[in-house]
Amino acid sequence: MTKWLTDEEQQAWRGLIHMTAQLNTRLNRQIQDEHDISLADYGVLARLHDAPEPGLRARDLEATLAWEQSRLSHQLSRMQRRGLVERHECLDDRRGAAFAITATGRTAIEDAAPGHVIAVRRMLFDHLTPGEVTWLAELTTRVTDRLGDPA
Repeated sequence: MTKWLTDEEQQAWRGLIHMTAQLNTRLNRQIQDEHDISLADYGVLARLHDAPEPGLRARDLEATLAWEQSRLSHQLSRMQRRGLVERHECLDDRRGAAFAITATGRTAIEDAAPGHVIAVRRMLFDHLTPGEVTWLAELTTRVTDRLGDPA
């Protein structure tokens, strides 16, 4: 028998979905308007910027972004054409591909990061108390850890 969501659970669930969609839409618009990159570009560039040389394997990038393989493949192809990332063969596995940030990509992420952080702070963290930020971090960690658990 299905255990339906309570009214409060339904409100929380719908609120979470709506909030996430609004944040993604507004952050994407901000970064697109100010830096001519998408929020998806930013996510890829941020991970590659922080990765050790020579970059990240495609499957590792896919896992850190929690994207489908086809979405990542299309995103990386578009970014390669724009000169933001480069593809190279994995040294330890000839079947795998790895991606690294280019100088153009590094400039793009470094130029976009300050404005992105200001927007995130303005849209989310400026409205929360320090205790709420701690609670949000604990909550998101608990839920995402559970989602990673196949049981």
